[in-house]
Amino acid sequence: MRENIQRFGRFLSGMVMPNIGAFIAWGFITALFIPTGWTPNANLSELVGPMIVYLLPVLIGYTGGKMVHGTRGAVVGAIATMGVIVGSSVPMFIGAMIMGPFGGYLMKLVDKAFEGKVPAGFEMLVNNFSAGILGVIVSLAAYLLVGPVVSAGISGVSSAVAGIVNAGFLPLVSILVEPAKVLFLNNALNHGVFGPLGVEEVTQAGKSIFFLLETNPGPGLGVLAAYWMFGKGMSKQSAPGSIIIHFFGGIHEIYFPYVLMNPLLVLAVIAGGAAGVATFALLGAGLVATPSPGSIFALAAMAPRGGLLPVLVGVTVSAAVSLLVSMVILKLTDKEEDLDTAKAKMTELKGSLKSVSIKKITFACDAGMGSSAMGATTLRKKIQAANLNIEVVHSSIEEIASDAEMVVTHKSLAARAKSAAPQAEIVTIENFVGAPEYDQIVARFTK
Repeated sequence: MRENIQRFGRFLSGMVMPNIGAFIAWGFITALFIPTGWTPNANLSELVGPMIVYLLPVLIGYTGGKMVHGTRGAVVGAIATMGVIVGSSVPMFIGAMIMGPFGGYLMKLVDKAFEGKVPAGFEMLVNNFSAGILGVIVSLAAYLLVGPVVSAGISGVSSAVAGIVNAGFLPLVSILVEPAKVLFLNNALNHGVFGPLGVEEVTQAGKSIFFLLETNPGPGLGVLAAYWMFGKGMSKQSAPGSIIIHFFGGIHEIYFPYVLMNPLLVLAVIAGGAAGVATFALLGAGLVATPSPGSIFALAAMAPRGGLLPVLVGVTVSAAVSLLVSMVILKLTDKEEDLDTAKAKMTELKGSLKSVSIKKITFACDAGMGSSAMGATTLRKKIQAANLNIEVVHSSIEEIASDAEMVVTHKSLAARAKSAAPQAEIVTIENFVGAPEYDQIVARFTK
């Protein structure tokens, strides 16, 4: 069960991680040019809406389709995503995560149905028209069915939040808010639900806690700090930079993939969010307007006179609780092997390394970018230092080349790698950084 959850989380993360640069670009444009930004500019701020409504969801849908069925799946996934975008009134990140892979999967089924049945010379015609016709069908289905359903779900979340608030259980809002944020509904919640409620309260009380419910950077800070201290590989190395972007830059989207990599961490952000809300309520914290972006600087700027300390205390408490829970989850779900297990694995690896001539080694991970690229770089340097004529490349699991001879991947991905490249020798590792298997591979070819 836990492995299935983690696999699902890695798949979601694989759709988002390659596009983080686009999210960062949008975040900076938002932070700089919107009316409440650092350097307001009415003309340049027009980029904000189209990017979050169209560009970012389409990128996610394209990537999701590509993970399932390469470039053809990516194209159909992007077309399907446009259908769900137009069929909804809110940014369709969830719709993109559904329709992108689904479009790619349908394209895969169609291609399999036509395999071996297309007359010679008609391949391109069939390929282009099958993708185009399928794109029409899935985009219409997304427009008519998926978009309205997801929009209704978002409306349901909004109603549930309002009900909890009216019942006086404000900290419980985090049970809805934090998972919704990780699914990229943060802007819909902030501007569509809490913004109007906050504005109404400010007119009566001069400040509102509603402006702190979604924008609090504490829960995300706790998760990123936990990865920095207790994570491994690329997630550990990238966490410090992500902390700066998230906490000081206010781009909360940067921590969402870290939660998606291990969905159990949603418990950490819920606990941190609830602790922060309870602290805000206890100390009477509130802001005079929506902080934009959700940076600690923006929160401080929007605090009323004499109201900064309660805000900072609430953020600190939420970060501390999120860190503690994240630490426990990371420790329980990512244990180090004991010495005996490691020795047994090394023995097994030595027995499995056949002395054959290999010209190409492929590192593979879910997205084919982060950990695999880092591992490939590490091994490539060792291969070059040993003066070996072996090419080292990196790839996603789904796009392992048909001529792959040896595939190096994390042990949790071994079955998928073997299915994608049955002709290749599979070498499994635990950590893409400093793995002992690197030296063993080099030693094999230098004997």
